[in-house]
Amino acid sequence: MKSAKTISSAMQEMTFTRRATIIGGLQIGVGVLLAGRMAYISVAENERYKLLSESNRVNLTLVPPRRGWLIDRNGKPIANNKTDFRVDIIPDRLRDRKKTVATLAELLSLDAEELERINRELEQASSFQPVQVATGLDWEEYAAVSVRLPDLPGVSPRQGFSRNYPSGPAIGHLVGYVGIASAEDYKANPDPILITPGYKIGKDGLEKIFEDRLQGEPGAKRVEVTARGKIVRELNTRPDVPGKPLQLTLDIELQEYAARRLGPESGAVVVLDCLSGDILTMTSMPSFDPNSFSDGIGTTEYGMLREDDHVPLLDKSLKSLFPPGSTVKPMVALAFLEAGLDPDETVNCNGGLQVGNRRFRCWKRGGHGRVDMAKGIYQSCDVYFYYFAQKIGINPIALMAHRLGMGQKFPLPVASQFYGTVPDTAWLRKKYDREWQAYDTVNATIGQGYMLANPTQLAVMAARIATGKKVIPRLIMTEKKPKIETLNLDPEHLVYIHQAMSDVVNGPGTAGRARLPIENVKLAGKTGTAQVVNLDFGRGGSDVAWKYRDHGLFICFAPFDNPRYAAAVVIEHGGGSGAAYPVARDVLTFLYDREKAMDMLTGLETAWGGNIQERMDARMAAYRNRKDLEKAMAENPAAAVPEAPETTEAGTGD
Repeated sequence: MKSAKTISSAMQEMTFTRRATIIGGLQIGVGVLLAGRMAYISVAENERYKLLSESNRVNLTLVPPRRGWLIDRNGKPIANNKTDFRVDIIPDRLRDRKKTVATLAELLSLDAEELERINRELEQASSFQPVQVATGLDWEEYAAVSVRLPDLPGVSPRQGFSRNYPSGPAIGHLVGYVGIASAEDYKANPDPILITPGYKIGKDGLEKIFEDRLQGEPGAKRVEVTARGKIVRELNTRPDVPGKPLQLTLDIELQEYAARRLGPESGAVVVLDCLSGDILTMTSMPSFDPNSFSDGIGTTEYGMLREDDHVPLLDKSLKSLFPPGSTVKPMVALAFLEAGLDPDETVNCNGGLQVGNRRFRCWKRGGHGRVDMAKGIYQSCDVYFYYFAQKIGINPIALMAHRLGMGQKFPLPVASQFYGTVPDTAWLRKKYDREWQAYDTVNATIGQGYMLANPTQLAVMAARIATGKKVIPRLIMTEKKPKIETLNLDPEHLVYIHQAMSDVVNGPGTAGRARLPIENVKLAGKTGTAQVVNLDFGRGGSDVAWKYRDHGLFICFAPFDNPRYAAAVVIEHGGGSGAAYPVARDVLTFLYDREKAMDMLTGLETAWGGNIQERMDARMAAYRNRKDLEKAMAENPAAAVPEAPETTEAGTGD
């Protein structure tokens, strides 16, 4: 049996010394590492941690730049900026979304529709994307939110500038509007300014097309803050650089007048300066208020716009195509003259003309009798054009239409434009794989069939007929006026057509009520009625549903003997040209005598139920009431239907 090992005191002391040495060495090593790390942090990364410390003490925020103004040809504002108090929410800084939104609703008196929009946008927004709560706040509302900020993490009240459109709906389609950058916008351009509360970018129209010019450069603000984010003092500020202004060729007062003069109609007015091609007005009504879109349009207002059968969201001046009707007859007559037709040659109009196995009627059932070219224009005799167009053929007519601007896409700063159709034999063969027939010529020569144009093209056609020059419309003002080429039209042909168009208004023509109430200024024009559906005479009256009524058109220029202005008016489903030329008369009157034109408008607006904004407000109220009723009926059908009053059965008397 082995004896137990004896451990002496010397051995214990040696073991203790060895362990102490190892532990001591480890401690020294750790100490060296810590000292080295501290030295590295203090020396090598001194600048980094200094910046981090500074960032905890100092808050650097970007200041959204003021957008460049849009101004008219006379320097009057079309789109400007106004001082604004606003409140936004930064989603990724929220702690209790439901509680925060409820508190804001109480402080700012937000209605149910606004709350629905805010919650919807919070669900759809990326974590970094600010969601607008309210804008245009007064000082009391702004202060009420500001003092509650410690209890409202994620809420960002700001004082800055917001976009303002003084003319409202009158300019909506052309100018467009601004809005908060979407997640897609930030993905395409990850610039920090896009996620800064209060910053908006162009979303439509000229605001979007000229975004780079209008947006400006952001400023920056440095403030000292506490650990909870409370501002202690402002350190320094770098001011923003406003965007560059953009001057348009528009006359904003004329634009507003044209919009108001269209009244409750659906249509467009385009007026050009014949000497430069400047677009003085490009009005499409009904329209939308760009201020509503920029501020965050509600679902009810957008629903009203979307469901309106007059399509207020569509720019009818460039994106609606209409059969031009008889407005093309001066153009067709010029083609006849160039083809060698004697203007004194006549045809007898007895109310229609047989073409193949079909009789094409003239608008005047009893006929016009013996008709030459001038009478064919000022009396708008269809038979005259039916007859001679078959002799001349469609191709010379189509060539003249192209020379005068039909079927063209103009170099305008717009997202899109529809340029219609000028049919000819080659076009028909390519489009429908068939040969051109006589009835195709007959239809095209009076602006029906396949022929389509937008109101801007009709205004250009009027300007080119008026001047004999290749007038090209433009929207942006430049210091140097454009040089306008000649169309090489025979001056004698133009004189003849001008006189016939003057007789339309000032002679035995179809638009006597279009005469200008301006001394020594004569208006020359041409009426047009474009058939929508195949209805009998009398179509387009109040007994016909609006969408089946004929379109009313009118082209014109003034003064007749020295053309300066050219215009086109299209009234969608207006029932005929009688709806269009009074509008043209009043709009042209405004260019010469604004007081007289306004006097004519005042009485009309009284009959229509107020100005544009008043009528929009009335429609909005009616639409909201209808939607509320539909919602109530859907939730409780029995309660939504009023009960019939109790009655006592009465006996019959002798």
